[in-house]
Amino acid sequence: MRSKGLLTLVVIVLLLGMAGCAGCSTYNRMVEADEMVARAWADLQAQYQRRADLIPNLVRTVQASATFERETLEAVTSARARATAITLSIEDLSDPEKVRQFQEAQAQLSSALARLLAVAENYPQLQTTEAFRDLLVQLEGTENRIAVARRDYNEAVRRYNTLVRRFPTVLVARLTGFIPKQPFEAAESAQEAPQVEFNL
Repeated sequence: MRSKGLLTLVVIVLLLGMAGCAGCSTYNRMVEADEMVARAWADLQAQYQRRADLIPNLVRTVQASATFERETLEAVTSARARATAITLSIEDLSDPEKVRQFQEAQAQLSSALARLLAVAENYPQLQTTEAFRDLLVQLEGTENRIAVARRDYNEAVRRYNTLVRRFPTVLVARLTGFIPKQPFEAAESAQEAPQVEFNL
């Protein structure tokens, strides 16, 4: 009888040990996925900061053209200020409203930059300056880096969210505080095709 009780105790301890190891392994996978999201987010923020750092130089270069539209420059400057004022920590990535505000500010900055570049086409003397062309090349490269960083971030979030929502991982995730994160979504303005007019 005593040997049966001891055997039962050993089996229970082994089962609990295996469950504990499985729980630790699951937890470690979630930590790794969370770190991948954090790294992808840091890369994305670095690219947004690079773009924000280019804007003052672009504005100064454009201001050298005395007749350039002041309203357009002010729109870019204020959009940059709004975009750089909103910062998100890795914890904020689970808050849909904070992520939406950040995305909206970045979309407004992209829109203001697009208007600036469209208006700049009306100033041939500006387009011939080497500084302006160099800034355009840097800005285009940065926009491409932002697109890649957004894609990488969304992929990291997708993997993380899949992991923390899948059974039985979801049980460990709830116990340890891992909650789904928000991916970047296209701005509402990007859903509509732009109107193009050719005045020939």
